[in-house]
Amino acid sequence: MSDPAPTRPLTVLIAALGGEGGGVLASWLVGAATAAGLPVQATSIPGVAQRTGATTYYVEVWPEPHSALGGREPVFGLYPAPGGVDVMVASELVEAGRALGNGYVAPERTLLIASTHRVFAMAEKTAMADGRFDGARVAEAARALAARAVLADLDAIARAAGAPINAVLFGAIAGAEVLPIPDAAWREAIRGEGKAVESNLAGFEAGLGLVRGAAAEVPSDEAEAAPRTALPPVPARLQARLDAFGAPKLQEFATAGVRRLIDFQDTAYARRYLDRVERVCAADPSPDKRIAAEAARQLALRMSFEDVIRVAQLKVRPERIARIRAEAGVAAGQPVRVVEVLKPGIEELCAILPGFVARPVLAWARRRNLSDRLNVGLKISSTSVGGFLLLKALAAMRPLRRLGHRFGEERRLIDDWLGAVGDACRIDAGLALEVADCARLIKGYGETHRRGLANYQRIREAAIAPALAGRIAPEEAAELVRRAREAALADPDGRRLDAVLAAPVPGTSETRAAAE
Repeated sequence: MSDPAPTRPLTVLIAALGGEGGGVLASWLVGAATAAGLPVQATSIPGVAQRTGATTYYVEVWPEPHSALGGREPVFGLYPAPGGVDVMVASELVEAGRALGNGYVAPERTLLIASTHRVFAMAEKTAMADGRFDGARVAEAARALAARAVLADLDAIARAAGAPINAVLFGAIAGAEVLPIPDAAWREAIRGEGKAVESNLAGFEAGLGLVRGAAAEVPSDEAEAAPRTALPPVPARLQARLDAFGAPKLQEFATAGVRRLIDFQDTAYARRYLDRVERVCAADPSPDKRIAAEAARQLALRMSFEDVIRVAQLKVRPERIARIRAEAGVAAGQPVRVVEVLKPGIEELCAILPGFVARPVLAWARRRNLSDRLNVGLKISSTSVGGFLLLKALAAMRPLRRLGHRFGEERRLIDDWLGAVGDACRIDAGLALEVADCARLIKGYGETHRRGLANYQRIREAAIAPALAGRIAPEEAAELVRRAREAALADPDGRRLDAVLAAPVPGTSETRAAAE
């Protein structure tokens, strides 16, 4: 007869972001196990800043009390092993994805508890295009790879309970009943910590009820969302022009664009936007006006370009401080101090100066390779009277934006891009759509703006201009523009774009001549 399998510790791995109380959660786990008389050990591995990795906490709990060990001491491990985790806890969806990718979630063993809300990682924020990870794929993989998966917007549940997310996670771990710890010991761990006991207990009960099937109050999208900026309404005269578009998608994008540009500048600027959209719509040969719709979407973004006036305008909105208070879980009446860290450079300064002043200054900076080196680091408290008034005064310069160098440059570049879209409409709808989508390359300010604009100009010279001149067949040109744009968005350094543009293009007049 073989000996029974040795008892092993039960393991819990927690991946939490900075400020979410992962250390407190691990401490609660240790406290609950200790209150239940179970041997326990916890270790942690620090993460890194700027959302490029979580801090992980690893807890091992021996399933037998000290009294049953006869004076023996269990041997614990310091680090988790792939396939050896009983409970994997992730405070955010992509952190669950990291755990899945690292093999910590085993289908025969692991309970995965993860929040489905998103806090975007730096790789997502800094991508030239839409760099967001596909959350649906992570959730699908979690359900397939875990023995059991508890997936819910725990951040929303925590806000509804008036509690931090770590308390909800603690309740969810307790509710799963993987660890042999009675409910009283879990609650005693929170009381023993002695910090924000009532709100933490409320979060614990919400997480406990979620896992055990009790109805957890999850707010609707409207209720859970932080206060959003109320964009101005569309004036009746502009609404009549929007109604004339007919195509639903075009009307949707153009309406959003009008409201955005009234907020950015004024009603006259929104009228100019509609003038441009109407010209593209008139040239668009597609029945559903999909080219005009894409142009309307990109045009609204390009016309509301980022400059120091826009930055100041966004930072002094009441909705912003309300959102910050909501995200930080600040109680009513509790003071909050927000410090804005800014680093305006020579280009940001020249953007609001008249062109005849800005152009020689920028040329001087480029000749001396100073464009990225001449900048000033500023720290402004937007919640202080002085800092708020400074930003408010800068935002009030909005009427003067039309006199600035950046405004004139953007107008010239936008008209050139829209002209290319209109010319492509007369040749091929597919080509026109790809040209319209090239506006995604140009965004931001400083080096990001220069790099995107340079990539667009290269694509225009190598693919768009030859296609409009008839030197490249429309179908091949559309494919070349698409591949070049995706290469530029995927690789800011331009190496992928170099490879795409260096490849021979089927359908060019030179290729046809060589074939003959």
